[in-house]
Amino acid sequence: MRESETAPQTAERAAADGTAATGPGAGPVVRLRLDIAYDGTDFSGWARQPDRRTVQGEIESALGRVLRLDPAPALTVAGRTDAGVHARGQVAHVDVPVAALGGPTPEANGADAAEAAERLSRLARRLAGVLPPDVRVHRVTVAPEGFDARFSAAFRRYCYRVCDDPTGVDPLLRRQVLWHSRPLDVDRMNAASAHLLGEHDFAAFCRKREGATTIRELRRLEWAREAPPPGAAWRGGLVTATVVADAFCHSMVRALVGALLAVGDGRRPVEWPAQVLAARVRDSGVHVAPAHGLCLEEVGYPPDSELARRAAQTRRVRTLTVP
Repeated sequence: MRESETAPQTAERAAADGTAATGPGAGPVVRLRLDIAYDGTDFSGWARQPDRRTVQGEIESALGRVLRLDPAPALTVAGRTDAGVHARGQVAHVDVPVAALGGPTPEANGADAAEAAERLSRLARRLAGVLPPDVRVHRVTVAPEGFDARFSAAFRRYCYRVCDDPTGVDPLLRRQVLWHSRPLDVDRMNAASAHLLGEHDFAAFCRKREGATTIRELRRLEWAREAPPPGAAWRGGLVTATVVADAFCHSMVRALVGALLAVGDGRRPVEWPAQVLAARVRDSGVHVAPAHGLCLEEVGYPPDSELARRAAQTRRVRTLTVP
């Protein structure tokens, strides 16, 4: 076994054998923002897991390969998605040695700034060459000062897509759209959704995690029916939920969707989801909707000057004042 496989690398040793180290001695680092999309069908979720294929594992491995970093750098993501959940607006950050980028520091000015920007664009293209087709890094940029992909985020926007056509979902959409065999009343679903908005303890719609709060601010929960595309034989169209919150706890969106589908098809009254919310305990009547209908569409951030303050605010554990 070679020494480089058993001993920690320094920047000098890494330069000698053609790789770069990411640990102590690696030199100055720069924080990069990555804008990411993926089809979650064949992934065991975002988070790296031993012996499982994950989005984080694929991207970190690709970064280590194209930047010749050993060990590969670790990603911090805006929101960990579950197995089968998709994303077209995921955001992550990664800290890499400036030397690994092979040119002017990304903070450079003038002509050097243009060269640095081109190097980051080239990095995105190189990642496209080694990543599998079900995950893409669409953009790599220098993160502003104070940026944290997870804690600086001001909101996340998800969409959940359902087809209630009695003949089933368009086969070309089967990996992104849930088929619901009963007809849905969008007006009933929106009436029920309105009672869930605001800051609440969503424990009834979350899988509790030790030490984690289930208090969230649900800012938007709306359902809309879309017409089928021209020439489509299926009649029901798509029913899409748009869900926006400052953050989400584990399984929250899919549990909300499952409860509201029961309202939409008439199995539950309009008032039922609000009653479940008020109870603050998991209700056996709430069925978590399947993962494949869910997609992370957007992560929003405040102005650069507010990033650090937002991150500090998010790290505080929230409590509710009960009247």
